[in-house]
Amino acid sequence: MSPARQHRERLAAEAASSTPAQPIASREEGGQLPSAFAILSSPAAQHQMALSAAARADEGSEAPAPAVNTAAGQIMLRLVHDLRRLKAIQSIEAKVAAKREMLPEYAGWIEIQLHLAEQQDKAAPDEVLAVVMVWLIDTGDFTRALDLAEHMLRFDLPMPSRYQRTCAALVTEEIATAALKAQGAGAAFPIEILKRVQSLTGDTDMHDEIRAKLFKAQGSEFAREAEALPEGDPGFIPAAECALAHLARAKALHERVGVTDKIKRLEKALAKARAAAEPPKE
Repeated sequence: MSPARQHRERLAAEAASSTPAQPIASREEGGQLPSAFAILSSPAAQHQMALSAAARADEGSEAPAPAVNTAAGQIMLRLVHDLRRLKAIQSIEAKVAAKREMLPEYAGWIEIQLHLAEQQDKAAPDEVLAVVMVWLIDTGDFTRALDLAEHMLRFDLPMPSRYQRTCAALVTEEIATAALKAQGAGAAFPIEILKRVQSLTGDTDMHDEIRAKLFKAQGSEFAREAEALPEGDPGFIPAAECALAHLARAKALHERVGVTDKIKRLEKALAKARAAAEPPKE
């Protein structure tokens, strides 16, 4: 063990001993955990959490599972407890509500992970951060989810194996699916979110069917904006052309992505708009 690591562990032990330990139910018992805010909110605990995160970043992917009496161990125990609670909920709507309630408990840990990564220009795999990113998508907080996705992609961090997808593929598919669901219900979806997904994941490898969903979602949103313009609006033609380009790309990636009718409708409207925009022949 290096002297620097020994120093970090000694300081972490001192930080841990400076605040009385709170009773924590064992994983086997499945009892109620104390609030993560209570666990991590004291100055000593925050110092310990920073040291723990720094040590994990130094050790990289070879880092062992954190001990329960460390900040990393405490937050992992919180996650295990919350995952068990979610597994017992059958309603998707209730699961989403539970995740929204749980998310603030992880804010301190996430903030320190991002801060240290910026300082050190490195980061270790972090199951808590990955799960929080997914929960943020599930609860519709796409901006914060993409902040975490950007961190994971920057440092090429893996997703927990149960998700069976890379970070880029998961983020692309889940946000595109959310957009298509909203659009199918007649609602708008923030195009800037879809553009950011494209910017973050455009150069990564994933199944064509997943990327096709993202192009379909973007094209559908551009089409909705174009079709909302008043008849004869000069902005319709470029908006419709942009929508068609994205929808055509979606179809090229996956023939059965479901954009054929939308493409035909836009092509017809675009031809009409172009004809109307032409100067009268003398």
